[in-house]
Amino acid sequence: MTDKNNRNFSRREFIGGAIAASAVTTGILNSSAVAASRPNILFILADDAGWGDLSCYGRPDYRTPNLDKLARQGIRFTNAYSAAPVCTPTRVGFHTGRYPARLSVGLEEPIHERKELSDDKLKATGIPHEHPTVSSLIKSAGYSTALIGKWHVGYLPYFGPLKCGYDEFYGNMSGAVDHFTHKDMSASLDFFEDEVPVEKIGYMTDLLTERAVEYVRRSHKKPFYLSLHYTAPHWPWEGPRDRAVSDAMKYGPVGFRAGGSIKVYAEMMENMDAGIGRVLDALKTSGLDRNTLIIFTSDNGGERFSYNWPFTGQKMDLHEGGVRVPAIVRWPGVTTAGVVSDQPVITMDWTATMIAAAGGKQDVNFPLDGDDIKPVLNGTKRIYDRTLFWRTYRQGAMRRGKWKYIREGKSEFLHDLSVDEREQADFKNDNPDILERLRTEFLKWESGMQHYPSGS
Repeated sequence: MTDKNNRNFSRREFIGGAIAASAVTTGILNSSAVAASRPNILFILADDAGWGDLSCYGRPDYRTPNLDKLARQGIRFTNAYSAAPVCTPTRVGFHTGRYPARLSVGLEEPIHERKELSDDKLKATGIPHEHPTVSSLIKSAGYSTALIGKWHVGYLPYFGPLKCGYDEFYGNMSGAVDHFTHKDMSASLDFFEDEVPVEKIGYMTDLLTERAVEYVRRSHKKPFYLSLHYTAPHWPWEGPRDRAVSDAMKYGPVGFRAGGSIKVYAEMMENMDAGIGRVLDALKTSGLDRNTLIIFTSDNGGERFSYNWPFTGQKMDLHEGGVRVPAIVRWPGVTTAGVVSDQPVITMDWTATMIAAAGGKQDVNFPLDGDDIKPVLNGTKRIYDRTLFWRTYRQGAMRRGKWKYIREGKSEFLHDLSVDEREQADFKNDNPDILERLRTEFLKWESGMQHYPSGS
């Protein structure tokens, strides 16, 4: 990219272990006075957006100008990971700041529709009320808290956002809703305002955007934490002009996953990007943009129409395409414009960073598994190696430095991500000591996690 507005991406120098822009700033001032006050917090989570699904990550067939601009104004991560390759466990990891498999609800891959669950299952499937969450800890620090969008970690009346520290909720409880009718796969209405089901007319992405804009524009007496969890680009694949597709919808897993196209996917992503632009504009016109920490990422890797190059795998898989995700952070007074960082980060890091930014304290009985990465964001800490773990019913995986260990049944693989991000070459025979070391460490970690039910 060489045009005037994109020089940040093309003219960089190494600073503090990351690549930083040496050309234009973007009007976002690095003021120590701004950083001294506790920021408002805006966390934006896309649903099934793959690593390469933003144009600043290489998507070739459409543009995401608002997220690209956010990346130019802040820091873009190339080694960001989700806590799991599917939505419920990642959301458990985000809300608790801990590996999903520490909780039984984190073993749901994912939670099914409410109608499919017995009452005993409903009572048992969710984040326990006594478990601290990102929202409860930030609320305790004196913030107003709101979740707009997808929840998917437990159903009412036993679980829900208001029971986990959010003051407000506006969105859906299940994993997938039709973008026009807002019904889940069982054809049940799934749109709530706080804990009251409501019927709304409109395209889901637009409704969530409009509520987020309204929230930002309010007169806030306290700093706020807003989690904006879009349902796009998750199936059913319906663009904002696809009402006819919705009208013909055959409810159920097959109908929800049918259809779609690269063109429709592009329309969904472009619409979400435009919505994010509206929220960012609301921050600016309200005079809040210079004191708001903004984080954008995805809950897992992409699916059918995603652009995951150069990775293999996709959603539901522990290869890079299933867990490597886009991530962008803008924090005026902390981040420098136009930085691209190779620092490995994971979902739980956002939780830890946000809690620390709010002045919250983690509960010693529920220690966080994520790192507060503010020192990475402000350039005072160089890139450091991480040891990260993942597990599903079918697979187990860990990354330590450049090495990636994958277990599939009785088969094991060792990949060197520094030379083979596509995970095509198996290095285990040439590095048996490394294989043994990673296997031992993975098994030790796994022994501290919840066990899957027998027969899973």
